Amino acid sequence: MELAAGKPGFLRNIVVRFLLFSLLVVGVRFAYVITIRGESCRLGDDFCFLSSSASPENHDIVTAAGGRIGSSSVTLNPTAAASPEFRKRVMFYITVFQDLIVDGFLSTKSKSLCVETPVGDDVYALREIGVDDSVGIHKKASKPLVINGLGHRNPFEDNTFDFIFSGDSALDKSEKAAEFASEIERTLKPDGYVVVHTASIDTYSFNSFIRLFNSCSFIRSRKIDGFGSENPQIHEIVMKKQTGVETTSFSNTNRCSVVPGYKQELLKKAEPLIESEPLKPWLTLKKNIQNVKYLPSMADINFKQRYVYIDVGARSYGSSIVSWFKKQYPKQNKTFDIYAIEADTHFHDQYRNKKGVTLLPYAAWVRNESLVFEINQTPGDENVVKGRGMGRIQPVKSGGGIVGSTDVIQGFDFADWLKNTVTEKDFVVMKMDVEGTEFDLIPKLIESGGICLIDEVFLECHYNRWQKCCPGVRSPKYEKSYGQCLDLFRSLRQQGVLVHQWW
Repeated sequence: MELAAGKPGFLRNIVVRFLLFSLLVVGVRFAYVITIRGESCRLGDDFCFLSSSASPENHDIVTAAGGRIGSSSVTLNPTAAASPEFRKRVMFYITVFQDLIVDGFLSTKSKSLCVETPVGDDVYALREIGVDDSVGIHKKASKPLVINGLGHRNPFEDNTFDFIFSGDSALDKSEKAAEFASEIERTLKPDGYVVVHTASIDTYSFNSFIRLFNSCSFIRSRKIDGFGSENPQIHEIVMKKQTGVETTSFSNTNRCSVVPGYKQELLKKAEPLIESEPLKPWLTLKKNIQNVKYLPSMADINFKQRYVYIDVGARSYGSSIVSWFKKQYPKQNKTFDIYAIEADTHFHDQYRNKKGVTLLPYAAWVRNESLVFEINQTPGDENVVKGRGMGRIQPVKSGGGIVGSTDVIQGFDFADWLKNTVTEKDFVVMKMDVEGTEFDLIPKLIESGGICLIDEVFLECHYNRWQKCCPGVRSPKYEKSYGQCLDLFRSLRQQGVLVHQWW
């Protein structure tokens, strides 16, 4: 009888404990809604205290009828609203923005802009968590969330937004990354935050990204899981706009004295230099191209202002520009501005009307002065093209006694030209084949700091190598030794330059 009498009390205790636990869960949920979600009841909530309506349709994330999603009053395009992909992306962005609110980079009062958002899923997510003053831009408007505008040319006034977001690797895909970044900085208020999602995760591209922003300071970066097979992992970068920040000009001649870590990483991955002098250099050096680790094969070259290829000693248009750079160099779908530096007038006509190619019909040199240009016709020289030998330059004052066809040409200060043509924000590739003048040009580039502006170098170093025509006989054309060439390559790598031995 006592056991029977105790049964109702035992059940009552269980019911009471269950009710207390339920109240605790509800209380925690209420605190979450108020403090984290900005006092808003939004899409995907299982229950909510602040909703004006408890009808089921107000809690569906996506409904086909009328394109209404969640508790938002925004009416979307029915096609977009009914898409499972849209639902997935909205939920992803809600999670991202909630984290940013918790970390203090975003608030419900932030005037916000989402850049290059085709259907406004990120804008919708912002409004769902209570950031009501938000809008997106895209080349094709998708009202009411997205209006017409471009990442590199948006329609807003200076200092308009507290928060700007660029998702879906939009900056990665932009062909005008520098202008894109500039527009973000222009329209962001001082002390405002910009958050960018990029697919680039290596340190080289990260350094390039930071240099795009002149007036923003880096706050943090993190890797987060993306959505779908196309976005397995996303690199999220947060920056803050500062006041009184100006871009420093390139002037320090010892700029390369301390090699940054991202360049050191590339050099560790580079192919080793050929330490022993090849007995058959015409074979060894040509085979070495198979070992070359191109920079774009090791790192992402996004986030550059321009992409530039400089061919010093270009010779014919079909030589290295067409046969190698255009066909073989991995450009990651970037369009390069090409500069061909060639003093030999024999090849100048080939560059007429070549789109994207600028011919500099002079000789790269260490200063601006007149030079003697010699066409050398060494018997058995494999570089002779259709009877045209390779050109070498010398100052006029030391040009006496030269044998062969000679002309007086104009030399120009290559290091000075380089520093006035490209910047640290550009991606610059240089091929140099100047018949021994590299022993003048490279030291000047290092001394002036101009070498720091070049990302990758393909250098043919000329020395008294063994001749193909005559076993056991060295070429009389050049005085330098293979050891001196190695010193030249080593000096470049010590400066953080990714240089390759070329032929």
